[in-house]
Amino acid sequence: MGIKIGMVSLGCAKNRVDAELMLGVLVKEGFELESDPAQADAIIVNTCGFIEDAKQESIDTILEMAEYKQDKCRALIVTGCLSKRYKDDLPPELPEVDAFLGIGETEKIAQVVRDCMAGRRIVDADAGFCYLEDVRRVLTTPGYTAYVKIADGCNNRCAFCAIPYIRGNYISRTMENIVREVEQLAETGVKEVVLIAQDTTYYGKDLYHKPMLAQLLEQVAAVPGVHWVRALYCYPELIDDELLRVMKENPKVCPYLDIPLQHINDKVLKEMNRRGDGALIRGLYKKIRGLGGFALRTTMIAGFPGETEEQFGELMEFVQQCPFDRLGVFPYSEEEGTPAAGRQDQVPLRVRKSRAGKIMRAQKKISRAFDESRIGTVCEVLVEGQEESGLYYGRSQWEAPETDGKVYIKLADGLEIGSFVQVKIVDAEDYDVTGVPV
Repeated sequence: MGIKIGMVSLGCAKNRVDAELMLGVLVKEGFELESDPAQADAIIVNTCGFIEDAKQESIDTILEMAEYKQDKCRALIVTGCLSKRYKDDLPPELPEVDAFLGIGETEKIAQVVRDCMAGRRIVDADAGFCYLEDVRRVLTTPGYTAYVKIADGCNNRCAFCAIPYIRGNYISRTMENIVREVEQLAETGVKEVVLIAQDTTYYGKDLYHKPMLAQLLEQVAAVPGVHWVRALYCYPELIDDELLRVMKENPKVCPYLDIPLQHINDKVLKEMNRRGDGALIRGLYKKIRGLGGFALRTTMIAGFPGETEEQFGELMEFVQQCPFDRLGVFPYSEEEGTPAAGRQDQVPLRVRKSRAGKIMRAQKKISRAFDESRIGTVCEVLVEGQEESGLYYGRSQWEAPETDGKVYIKLADGLEIGSFVQVKIVDAEDYDVTGVPV
């Protein structure tokens, strides 16, 4: 019997792809995968180090997995952003861990497991972008949906964000490389492809000297077997007419824009080191709404250092006057090593949380109004599951996996999970809608 590997991956979808690549390497090298950590010979924790809550979750998970070393587990390996970010601090604090790897070290994982099983301790938490073309990922998503990472790193250098210090500068994969992977995924039954990067709209600037997301979307949509393709995390200053045209006109490209805005006040945006200003954001919003048929999602930060009540009031007004179908908000998190963390004008945490709560209370009403506006319309739904009551649920092109609400389907029988069905919306709640097959 082979060595059994358990994997816990935390954080974003980009981290999930890294974990799936590691699992692919391990399977290729003859290891067995084990879903129950109590039965695993080696456990890998793929960590997130983005914000304070994520770092704490990573530490808690490492300590939880370390408990299994008292029984069957012989090697505990920590990978990912936290390991890279604190490669000098973590090893002496966590003697229970047998290896620390950073990011982009996918090809090393099998040998690291073998070395740890032989009693060696390894600290090699470097960074880089390693995407192995000859390795088939082991999907941890349902078989009909897959994330595809089109780039790693980031060049934006937002004042609040540690990602560039962890993952480095933006590095695009070639279009041919991405399309080959999508073809492989489609051959295994993947129908929905979700393109991800820290900034998908920046895709290709380093390789082709201009943004190429629109062209990439069309090439991926042309792959036989792909039914939907969506792109997440589109920055406002690089959303151009060509990208909007492809999303609007190509029936396989989801008309769904996730635009992380963070704020609307010009002074706050400048201090955040964001490109563009409030006028650009408002103009883009007006243009997209004028086209019609798009679902819009955004994220905001409440309580950035120095944010005044007046500046927050402008943000609240924008959220209400330019409503997004879906919106998330984070209380500002001080990330060590970032320019914003060193500022002396930090907003008290209670104020940050209070402001974030005010935005979410306003957004709840907006979301409800958006869902109610869908009553009477018909949409195509990807069937994802069935509740114990027998009620099916899924998502339309306007719902991204793991982040948005559900479309519940009543008066339906015998629907196949992973299939597509036309649904007429008949009822709405704050974040979910209900429909019947047509």
